[in-house]
Amino acid sequence: MRSNSISLTVRVSAAVLPILLLCGMSTAQEAPIGHVQRVATRDAVSVPLYTYWRDDAVATIVLFSGGGGGYGQIGDDGWPGGGNFLIRTGKRWATHPFNIVMVGRPSDGIDLSLGWVRTGEKHTLDTFAILRSIKLKSQVPVWIVGTSMGTISVAAAAIQDRENLIAGLVLTSTILAYKIPGAVPKQRLDAIRVPTLIVHHSNDSCWACIPSEAIGLENALKHAPARKTIMVTGGAGVTGDPCEPMHYHGYVGQQDEVVDLIAAWIINPAK
Repeated sequence: MRSNSISLTVRVSAAVLPILLLCGMSTAQEAPIGHVQRVATRDAVSVPLYTYWRDDAVATIVLFSGGGGGYGQIGDDGWPGGGNFLIRTGKRWATHPFNIVMVGRPSDGIDLSLGWVRTGEKHTLDTFAILRSIKLKSQVPVWIVGTSMGTISVAAAAIQDRENLIAGLVLTSTILAYKIPGAVPKQRLDAIRVPTLIVHHSNDSCWACIPSEAIGLENALKHAPARKTIMVTGGAGVTGDPCEPMHYHGYVGQQDEVVDLIAAWIINPAK
């Protein structure tokens, strides 16, 4: 059954707070520090991962950033300081009962700003080597989350997952423009058989991420056992290029609330 798309302004209200408490949320300032590890993925190639593990995790969340990928430099607080939506909210993700894995850039420097590279053999080998290493560390379900160009990576991984390593998929600020090689609507979305959440901002002005096209994306997920579209409204303080993370494309002014909504759906993926 296809679920209905919904439109909402994301704010933490009295109605939302009980859900967050049930998710085990603490304040972002209390989030402990993770560490960097490297995973060998191909011959003479490795990928750095920023990881945060917890004994009470109910899922492992693997974050694929946009642009050229990676998670930037480690800041004074011990967390990556990249501006990408998924990276700058790292401590917020860690307030939920999740293991957190941020995927870095491979040591051979393949260009992840190109869609065809993100659907290509090298990146695929890297991704599945990472997922296998995660399952060796923790057996809790693995959810892959991508934003912008990262949605190309995670959609491709969910489609090609013959080992059932992936429990669920989240697409945020999805790349929709057909002129981009690997754009998510061009992929075999009917091959995805895990719960899938689509999150998009109604004011996303990036030419590759037109909101009206995101609304129809759910229809292509014919075999996802649960699927939902959240069309976010609101936010404040946007600046710069509309395709960059400090605009609506990156949920500026409400990024923490968006993370909380995604986390609640991961814990209970409703249709």
